[in-house]
Amino acid sequence: MNPVSRTLASLASVIGFFGGDSFHLRTLKADKSTAQEIRERLGPPAAEWPHGDGSVTWEYPRGPEGTRCWMLTLNDRGVLQKIEQALTEENFARIEKGWNAEQVRRLLGKPASDVKFPLKPEVVWDWRIDPVTPGNSAWFHVHFSLDGFVTGTSRREESPVK
Repeated sequence: MNPVSRTLASLASVIGFFGGDSFHLRTLKADKSTAQEIRERLGPPAAEWPHGDGSVTWEYPRGPEGTRCWMLTLNDRGVLQKIEQALTEENFARIEKGWNAEQVRRLLGKPASDVKFPLKPEVVWDWRIDPVTPGNSAWFHVHFSLDGFVTGTSRREESPVK
């Protein structure tokens, strides 16, 4: 397959995948849709985050290439309460030095990748995010000490290679 065909095929699969998400998410209704309906439409969640009141948040990351991570909160009876996109500027700003990995994962969902830099020393988790400049690729990074605590955040945006 030539490079143009490969790019078009990749683009078509991404559009189809996210188009399916959009369709399924639009069919889910707060205070009506059940856990069973959600699983039928979206499949099993990548993680389940229980809350003290008996409710639970289900995580649906769309990485590593996607820029969405859907968090669906269900009440203690398994009925949908809300759908939120986790990869937002507001959530990025909430991350604080000293947080542990579970706190970050619970807020942003599964990272697209995590890389250990033993000489630095640190571990960096990445999420693909919407770029500021259309056509670019962008990532949000959370930096952890080797013992698993946030030391900072960063981001990068890259132009396509010409």
